[in-house]
Amino acid sequence: MFEMTNINLEDADLIYYPALFTKEECQYYFDQLLNAVDWQQDEIRLFGKTYDQPRLTALYANNKNPYSYSGITMHPNAFDAKLLDIKLKVEAATKEKFSSCLLNLYRDGNDSNGWHADDEIELGTNPVIASVSFGAERMFHLKHKTKSDLRHKIILQNGSLLLMKGETQHHWLHQVPKTKKVVGKRINLTFRSIK
Repeated sequence: MFEMTNINLEDADLIYYPALFTKEECQYYFDQLLNAVDWQQDEIRLFGKTYDQPRLTALYANNKNPYSYSGITMHPNAFDAKLLDIKLKVEAATKEKFSSCLLNLYRDGNDSNGWHADDEIELGTNPVIASVSFGAERMFHLKHKTKSDLRHKIILQNGSLLLMKGETQHHWLHQVPKTKKVVGKRINLTFRSIK
């Protein structure tokens, strides 16, 4: 049985698994993914200007379905054995099935992910997002879309899993902000199903 905590937020369904992976698994997967993944840095358009996305990304899947967000369209690589092992463990813990994984590499505290919801049309209604973290801890912020007093912060630990499901993406935004603290690299795997 995996240790888990329900995060009690209005209009959300969040479950946090602080140590889904052992320290040994974390180090192994971190090293393997850092060196084997075909990381890319895309450009994003914000308010009419083009910027380098402040992190590196990659998309893997068991299909050929592209994934689009923030004006970027990604085409998946095929899951390899390591990603399939991670996916199977996530699916066993959550009792959910996933077809795709968007990976993010945060190289240091300057890398970030701005306020957004994972509500793209190809994710369908009430998407389930399983977010795995390997490497340095980073702060994860949530804020309600219409109730400005509803906010929450979670430290995403090495080897943890945050599961977001139900109507969470309809009502909440989330981000991984920049930090002035000296932090090491973090690899984040966000499992999802692309319709």
